[in-house]
Amino acid sequence: MAEIDKVAWILVRDGLVLSTRSRGKDVWYLPGGKREPGETDLETLRREIDEELSVAVDVRDAVHLGTFTAQAHGHAAGTTVRMTCYRAGYEGRLRPAAEIAEMAWLGYADRHRTSPVDQVIFAHLRAAGLLR
Repeated sequence: MAEIDKVAWILVRDGLVLSTRSRGKDVWYLPGGKREPGETDLETLRREIDEELSVAVDVRDAVHLGTFTAQAHGHAAGTTVRMTCYRAGYEGRLRPAAEIAEMAWLGYADRHRTSPVDQVIFAHLRAAGLLR
């Protein structure tokens, strides 16, 4: 069974979480991405968010929110994604870059528009009182 190792940024405002949609994709994903060889979680987080949203995540105040696993969207059955999630502040102005076509603030009611692992994370955020 294959597993995809990813790191995601959880940015919550007013009970909504920042999500992104890549060009050509039909679902929304939490911002972040795959780890490069030898990278730590926080190095991956900083690089991916800079590439996708043009902001600098402040990894000094990053807090591990949890690690979640589910079927990988768009991959063969049995391929899972393991998403390690962090909350952290940032500097700069959020704007889509690289493969990101658009960004949006999503609530719990929008979870059906997201990937399977993001749906698990949305449920966790809701249970923690962070997502409306």
